[in-house]
Amino acid sequence: MPYDRKRRDRGQVAIEYLGFIPILILVAMAAVQIGLIAYTAQQAGTAARSGARSASLRGDAQQGCREAVSGWLADGTDCPAAYTGDAVTVTADVDIPSIVPGWDFGQAHKTATMPLDH
Repeated sequence: MPYDRKRRDRGQVAIEYLGFIPILILVAMAAVQIGLIAYTAQQAGTAARSGARSASLRGDAQQGCREAVSGWLADGTDCPAAYTGDAVTVTADVDIPSIVPGWDFGQAHKTATMPLDH
């Protein structure tokens, strides 16, 4: 009798593991997506500072922003500059990439202000 019981239970762990795989995949995708959101926010801050630095030297804020971010984020980067008195403020908007098709996480927004170089 004990031999028959072992034989019937063979493969049970494999079947339970297969049922758990979708949950593991969802957790892994969520972790990667959270990392992408954090990385994009960091890149937006770098883009804003670089764009403000470029604009403060009478350069092109948009070009400074795009050169500061990773190449695969550059196409979704927009950095308008606003001049007020003796300072320039640049707001970087970087599209947050999604690993799940159809989900939109919006944009990361960061702002930097620098004095104009006279």
